[in-house]
Amino acid sequence: MRILGILCLLLTLNGCSSLLFYPEPGLPFTPDKAGLQYRDVSLTTADGVKLHAWWLPAKEGVAVKGTVLHLHGNGGNLAAHLGGSWWLPKQGYQVLLLDYRGYGLSAGEPGLPQVYQDIDAAFTWLDQAPQVQGTPLIVLGQSLGGAMALHYLAEHPQRQAQLKALVLDGVPASYREVGQFALSTSWLTWPFQVPLSWLVPDADSAIRAMPQVNAVPKLIYHSIDDPIVPLSNGIRLYQAAPPPKVLQLTRGGHVQTFADPVWRTVMLRYLDDPQHFNGVRRLGEIPNYPAPSHSPDQPQESPQ
Repeated sequence: MRILGILCLLLTLNGCSSLLFYPEPGLPFTPDKAGLQYRDVSLTTADGVKLHAWWLPAKEGVAVKGTVLHLHGNGGNLAAHLGGSWWLPKQGYQVLLLDYRGYGLSAGEPGLPQVYQDIDAAFTWLDQAPQVQGTPLIVLGQSLGGAMALHYLAEHPQRQAQLKALVLDGVPASYREVGQFALSTSWLTWPFQVPLSWLVPDADSAIRAMPQVNAVPKLIYHSIDDPIVPLSNGIRLYQAAPPPKVLQLTRGGHVQTFADPVWRTVMLRYLDDPQHFNGVRRLGEIPNYPAPSHSPDQPQESPQ
């Protein structure tokens, strides 16, 4: 009965973009718990919604290399996504980490196209912040945040010219296809994957916007183990992306990329020279995930 209730609810939300967002109100902790300096930032969108963000300055004594606008995924709030950018201030990158409307301490209710005004408010704040002026600007978009960043940049080509680089992590190429994949993973929802996935709006999906984002270098991370957004999404986005572009395959769960210091280093090296970066670690050098167990008499393969 519970499954039938959920199906009936979904059927009443035909075309509703709220299916893409799973916000959590409040904040369980702040960056000082992780030993980071920060300050709360208040933004106001063009339609008058008050948003909350965190500003993470570069670590004291470290030269500022650039500014990163971090756009997180569709669940939780700022606290749940600090893992994507906590490591950047120590490397000289100051970070604006934004909570969309309805997330954390931000007012309003999330939905498309309204959320694009949230991204625009973040850019406007960066335009005016004295500490940002003269520094290279980078967008880090994880999961849904990356998809929304692509659509926003396609609609605002003048913003593309401001960016040194766009880093994407575990981004769905198509909202509808990812919804169908999720429904196909359970025998309870498998029979309904086609009708229910068509309730998910797809006009703003990343694959439609990517060909128009042609004025900024792109680094695309995607895990071959991703259980939520299949690897095919990252490959399709890479194929659709105008150059310069890099596809970096990783291992591990959905948007867990920067838990591995290897991939943090790759991003830092990439940001040194996004136009000519060619230092991608070969897939053959990436250890299996999780590491396989070997019996004492079983030979281990040496890396190629």
